[in-house]
Order: sequence, then structure tokens, then C-alpha cells
Amino acid sequence: MSRVAAIDCGTNSIRLLVADVTAREDGSASLRDVHRETRIVRLGQDVDATGRLAPEALARTRAALVDYAAVARRAGVERVRMVATSATRDAANREDFFSMVHDTLGTDAEVISGDEEARLSFTGAVGDLDPADGPFVVVDVGGGSTEVVLGEWDGIRADVQAARSVDVGCVRITERHLRADPPSEEDVGSAEAFARQTLAGAFAEVAVQKARTWVGVAGTVTTLSAIAQEQNRQPSRLPCAEPKVDRRPVGYGRGHHRWHVSPICPGTTDRGSVSSATRSDTRGQRAGGPSPGHRRHGRCRRPGSRRAARNSTNTVVWPAAQA
Repeated sequence: MSRVAAIDCGTNSIRLLVADVTAREDGSASLRDVHRETRIVRLGQDVDATGRLAPEALARTRAALVDYAAVARRAGVERVRMVATSATRDAANREDFFSMVHDTLGTDAEVISGDEEARLSFTGAVGDLDPADGPFVVVDVGGGSTEVVLGEWDGIRADVQAARSVDVGCVRITERHLRADPPSEEDVGSAEAFARQTLAGAFAEVAVQKARTWVGVAGTVTTLSAIAQEQNRQPSRLPCAEPKVDRRPVGYGRGHHRWHVSPICPGTTDRGSVSSATRSDTRGQRAGGPSPGHRRHGRCRRPGSRRAARNSTNTVVWPAAQA
């Protein structure tokens, strides 16, 4: 058994998982969570408009990494892996980010491709599910990109059959289309049209109609599900009896009002990181929304699945007939 740490730095949030890994005879491995934590750092602030990581965004990310490094040392972590996704893929000054990470953690960050992000998200999302419920479609809605993945899970390994990553996420939609707070009907319509148009390519390439079970991953989907089911706190995995959510209670409130919607984490209710929570249609298309969590000194913390490739995978699961 070895103790490892994984850090997943996205456009909106940065997540830490410390876990004990035990190798099995069949070549697979089991994970036992030791510590997991999520912070909203908004690394992708204004990247869509400027093409650069903002100095204040880098500072927020560094502050989180300093604390994560301290957690890893106290926990006796033997190895650390950090991956970064959409915001750093797009930024012209990404070398500033790499230097900051190496100086803070003593290890380099890996910028993974959209396809690799999709594969890791799928593996983490289906690892606790019954293989008999497959094939699975996993939809990972991030801050700057969304991954749609179709595959099978045999209880040991994931078999990804098709995947597509597209540049649409809650931060990107907010900064491009939601100009007012609260957003106007025109802004919401523009955001929905952009999301549908961008996601059309993913749904054309990934045969989602083959899936028996849909899995929604990350803050946007889990927050909407928690609100729809009147959950005050956000667990790591939620069944979803009905995936439609009325956009108005979240998207049409001002930031200081959205803060009081229980599943919404502090740090996601400003103009820089909150999209309207729009409705999903029969193909499972959905866009926008803040990251989930409950309030604890400005951070999001929750228990989670014991198996995760991209760490701290929060999911909503529902039968394909409802998607």
C-alpha cells in the first residue's frame, strides 16, 4: 500500500485527494480516501477574453496549493500528481503557472488534453457503479470545457468507446453571454444557443443513445440536482429521478441571493464564475451553473467515492430513459 495525492486544477476549482492505494492481483487497484478538499480559485478568470491567466487568479491558485502541499506533508504522501485542464490549455502565459506550481509543490503540473480529461473523468465516474447498468454516458461539465464519453465498465477496467471534449463550460458561458446580474432573457437565450450549438458536435460524435445509464459529473450537474431535489447539502453522489431543472431560482438571482442557495459554494456566486442554471432537453444537453458545496470557511468539502481517476469526482446518476 502506498499513500498518494492527486490535485486536479480546472477552470473554476482546484481539488485535492489524498488516498491509500492497494494493488490487486488482477492488476487493478483500490483507493481508500484519507482527505479530500475543493476550493474555488477561478484560475480561468477572463482567459476566454484575454487569452492569459490573471495575476490574481494565479495568486488564488498558489494560496490553495500552499495549503494542499502542507496537507500532503502532514499525511505522509509518497507521490503527488497534479493535472491542469481547460484554462491552462488556452493561456498564453501558461509558463507562469508551471513555474508557480513547481516552486510551490516541488513537482510539475501536467496539462492534459481534452480526450485524456474525458477518459479520466469516465473512469472515476463509473468506478463504483454496477457494470450491468452499462453502457454508460458520462458528461463532465467544467468551467471551460465539457466532456461527453460513452463506454463500458467491467468492474475492473473502463473501456471508452467514444469521447469528445468541447469548449463550453460555466465560466466560459458566463463571461461570454451573461452580461448582467441577474441575466436578462436575451442573455440566457444567447447562452443556451451557444451551449446547444457547441455541444451538437459532441453529441454527433458520441452515440449517447446507446447508453443505459447517464452520469453527470462535477459541480454544475450536482448543484442542479441538489437544488431540484431540495437537498441542503451536497453529497458526492446523487440519484436523479428527473433531470429537468427550472433555471429561474438560480440563474435569475443576484450574486448575494444565490449565495444563500444551500448547495452553492461561496466563491461561485460572483459574475466571474456563475452561469444561469438552464434546463436540459431530451438529449441531456445542459449548460451553466455554479459549483456545488456547503459552507465551511469559504471552502467546499464533502465525502466521496473511493474510486476516482480525476479526484473528487461528484456525480449524478440517472437511467438513460430519463436523460
